[in-house]
Amino acid sequence: METKTKQQAESFRDRIATIDAKGKRKWVFAQKPVGPFFNVRTWVSWGFFALFFALPFIKMNGRPLFLFNIPEAKFIIFGKIFWPQDFFIFGLTMVTFIIFIVLFTAAFGRLFCGWVCPQTIFMEMLFRKVEYLIEGDAAKQKMLSNSPWTAEKIRKKITKHVAFFLLAFIIANFFLAYIIGIDELKKIISEPVTEHFVGFLSIILFAAIFYGVYAYFREQVCTVICPYGRLQSVLLDRNSMIVAYDHKRGEPRDKFKKDQVAEINTGDCIDCFQCIKVCPTGIDIRNGTQMECVGCTACIDACNKMMEAVHRPKGLIRYASENGITEGKKLRYTGRMKFYTVLLILLSGILTLLLISRKDIDGTIIRTKGMVYQERGADSLSNLFNIKVINKTIKDMPVTLQLEGEAKNAGKIELIGATNIHLKQEDQASGSFFVVLPRKFVNSRKLKIKIGLYDGDKKITTLTTNFAGPFGKY
Repeated sequence: METKTKQQAESFRDRIATIDAKGKRKWVFAQKPVGPFFNVRTWVSWGFFALFFALPFIKMNGRPLFLFNIPEAKFIIFGKIFWPQDFFIFGLTMVTFIIFIVLFTAAFGRLFCGWVCPQTIFMEMLFRKVEYLIEGDAAKQKMLSNSPWTAEKIRKKITKHVAFFLLAFIIANFFLAYIIGIDELKKIISEPVTEHFVGFLSIILFAAIFYGVYAYFREQVCTVICPYGRLQSVLLDRNSMIVAYDHKRGEPRDKFKKDQVAEINTGDCIDCFQCIKVCPTGIDIRNGTQMECVGCTACIDACNKMMEAVHRPKGLIRYASENGITEGKKLRYTGRMKFYTVLLILLSGILTLLLISRKDIDGTIIRTKGMVYQERGADSLSNLFNIKVINKTIKDMPVTLQLEGEAKNAGKIELIGATNIHLKQEDQASGSFFVVLPRKFVNSRKLKIKIGLYDGDKKITTLTTNFAGPFGKY
């Protein structure tokens, strides 16, 4: 019997909190949290909203501050443009960010999810508040959901979903601005739909996705789609800071009754279920660390409020580590955290060096495939090369090519079809050219030569390639 009871108590680990034993979804009617943590989170959310809606309008060096144009493989971070040729830098940035997330999670748990994750902020600080405004608090929402379809219910439901779609539509517009830029978005909005049909469909598609997420899917994004929660088991350890229930102080639980003196052998938990009622993912934090917990601190505010009401110390649910609760240990900097920190510093250093050394004008020179050298008269040899140049600046420039080093005075460059390569702003250009050198200068089968790229008299960069010559020396 005892084993059976224990199995029932642990059954919550067999399924997520919002799915019942039959696999049917249990809708979460989260009670509105009230307390200091919720107030701070509200201010943080206002800061997030200000950044999210303002950043597309901010420009640096004539470019958007951030742009992630995946279709054109064009990325702008802090006003600096990154093309496919810079993908290794962008990839290293993402790896560095992941290492930071791992280190941050190992030390502070899911602090990111509860405080600054866009999904949490939009859901809890925008859509949920609109829902409270239209349908009332959690109890009224539940009553409305279970009531028959009346004129009032239809009115409230239509009003809520229209408001949800309008909010989703606004978010979709700004989300698209991070992909195509605010200037392109303005064209889609102001010009006829027929001229930007794909862009218009993109806005509608994003709006439908956001509407579906915040009107129906909700917490399932965190528990089913997002891999971050599932990674907690390998990222967290007993020294990680989490939102935790102090079971040593709270157990065994006892219902609170007014004017009744608490028994000596009972804990501080009065089994009021307030921590469950305010949880946006529907879990019971008293069961310990769970995948569904996003660390939003709603249960801390709810529990502290009840502890104050029954004149017991606050902090029954608080930020703590498992070792902190069971053994009274303070949060400490573990060996694993030190390893991640060193790795993060190394990656950040490498990334910084790459960004500093990154050129605004870059290119590649490749000898034309299937060709080696051509004879030019009795005393010269030539090679045909293809060049591709990328302009990461916001100005047009005519690029000329010149031999550098020892070959500068010995040979010459003959650009095919033009006198220079016209390079447009934030664009790529290509061309073909011959390098002509005296026979006596080509003293090996592969001669390394340097070619300078010039904007007028100003040298932009130097590229290196190999000049193919015949066997033997002359």
